Amino acid sequence: MDAQEWRFFLAGPSGAIDIPKNPTDWLGDLEWAETYKQLYCMSQLDALKGFDRSFMENNKEYQKIFDHEEPQNVDLPAPWNEKLEYFQKMIVLKSIRPDKIPLAVQNFVTEKIGSKFIEPPTFSLAKSFKDASVTVPLIFVLSPGSDPVNDFVRFAEEMNMSKKFDTISLGRGQDKKAENCINDNAARGGWALMMNCHLATSFMPKLEKIVENLDDSNHRDFRLWMTSMPAKSFPVSVL
Repeated sequence: MDAQEWRFFLAGPSGAIDIPKNPTDWLGDLEWAETYKQLYCMSQLDALKGFDRSFMENNKEYQKIFDHEEPQNVDLPAPWNEKLEYFQKMIVLKSIRPDKIPLAVQNFVTEKIGSKFIEPPTFSLAKSFKDASVTVPLIFVLSPGSDPVNDFVRFAEEMNMSKKFDTISLGRGQDKKAENCINDNAARGGWALMMNCHLATSFMPKLEKIVENLDDSNHRDFRLWMTSMPAKSFPVSVL
């Protein structure tokens, strides 16, 4: 990839420029000022030289892209569609319809290395469990309305651990109970599920120390599980 094109795509235009009179009847003056700054600066790239003039002279052609529901899939006016590679077309799209850049990036990735790199993998608790260990906990990152506890209970049954796990719903006054739960299960080889860590801000530094001190001297069947909404208080080292 061209380094200058890559930097421009990421950072956008810089510096002050003189904005010419708005030649369009479909962009407001503020939108035109921002769009022209993009157009002028990207026209300094070798592959896009003269693009700003082309846009001003044929702006009605670009209105079709601006108004389209899927502008990332629309051909550019001649000669640019044949002249530019897809990544360079994304630079153009960013100046006209930046809201569609995520979809354009997906197209780019699919074209270059395959659709499997944009398709979210099917979640498998069993596969995730294989990455855990006595010293590596498992964390469910919650979203509104999600409840992974049923999945946890079913998986515990599959692993013959249905009678060997404890759950603690964290909150005020649960710190000592949670610590004892982790220590007891670490000693006897059970599972400890700490639920809603985001509600136990004061316990998070202690939890961080507990995880740091986990070692292979604990029972080999022990696993520490957690659930938490995204929270600044959650210890980064545990993640």
